[in-house]
Amino acid sequence: MQKIEITKDKKSGSKVDVTCRQCKRSTKHLILSEINLSGEAGTPYSTDYQWNNDYQIVQCQGCELISFRETHENSEDVEPVGYEEYETAVSVTVYPNPEAGRLPLQDEYLLPDNLERIYLETIRSINGSQPVLTGIGIRAIVETVCKDKCASGSDLFQKINGLVTQGVLTKDGADILHKLRTLGNESAHEVKPHDAVQLGLALDVIDHLLQGVYIIPYHAKNKFK
Repeated sequence: MQKIEITKDKKSGSKVDVTCRQCKRSTKHLILSEINLSGEAGTPYSTDYQWNNDYQIVQCQGCELISFRETHENSEDVEPVGYEEYETAVSVTVYPNPEAGRLPLQDEYLLPDNLERIYLETIRSINGSQPVLTGIGIRAIVETVCKDKCASGSDLFQKINGLVTQGVLTKDGADILHKLRTLGNESAHEVKPHDAVQLGLALDVIDHLLQGVYIIPYHAKNKFK
């Protein structure tokens, strides 16, 4: 048994946060028009699967650029929010890809060769709208930094904490890397694609990490001899 319902402009006139490709940051967007599709499938006696999709034309309230936003959620894709508490995970896709055309760090050539290679491959992945490969690349960057700095530990969780012990990272920085580690695990082991907004923010964190660990210390060493 399958049931599908279509509604129009249920959320039109409201505002949502969307990464604007022209403003280069998350801004308020007005929903100009929307089509919602929702449905459920199962047996005559029970509903086994439910899903909900929004298709929206949105306009940035800063630069007035118009984009297309699509969201998807279903009853099987949930994520923990507390002890034995879960909420439905919502995936968001924006067209054109707001992260397309992302540039690498200006001084990326200062990175160790193997780190530079995986970093540039990850940038090419997000520019090519390949979310799973981008997530795997982000995890690989974190792993490579830990290996390059000889962080102690039997797994990536312990190695990230080892960077704190070495003074390479602050505890707050390690907490952020743990979130990136989880993101990468979901991409690598569950083939889970993350949306462009999440991946863009993750790469912002990666850029700050690489600047703080490699690029800024290099320039400081050469400028303040």
